[in-house]
Amino acid sequence: MEEQEYIITVFSENKVGLLNQITTVFTSRDVNIESLTTSESALAGIHKFTIVVRTGPERVEKLVRQIEKKIDVLKTFVYTSDEVVQQEIALYKVTRSRSVERLVRQHNVRILEIDDDYIVVEKTGHKAETKELFRLLQPYGVQQFVRSGIVAIIKSRRELLNEYLEELERSRRQTNSNHF
Repeated sequence: MEEQEYIITVFSENKVGLLNQITTVFTSRDVNIESLTTSESALAGIHKFTIVVRTGPERVEKLVRQIEKKIDVLKTFVYTSDEVVQQEIALYKVTRSRSVERLVRQHNVRILEIDDDYIVVEKTGHKAETKELFRLLQPYGVQQFVRSGIVAIIKSRRELLNEYLEELERSRRQTNSNHF
């Protein structure tokens, strides 16, 4: 089975315990979550989970079906990396020196804080870019390092959740009109 990276987006109401229910789907199927972020979506009252996994196509489809069985999940979609625009944020706290300051300026990072002893910088980009900057900064004394999970937006014209909700509404109206 050929493994590849998949980005799974889960839309739900913001319910206590749902994150645990979703992560249990992955652990019970022995699939490691590479990255997970949650946030509000563009639709009021709806939250979006962005989950990155490396697995095969059959397995990811099974995961999606299991997640959609959760009562508070509205809809789940799966994408490959080429179907989304994705980024992550990394923060680095590095021992301050002129060399470090030159290096961070060369790599188009944002300086968040400068102290007598350290400098804190932010790099936004793909995982490979944030890891590469970490590698370059290591000889200068990285005191702290953290990366966010990946955030992603699909490249197609509209968020598929909008279309899904519109279809549900059309079906509901048609069902109601058939009853009268």
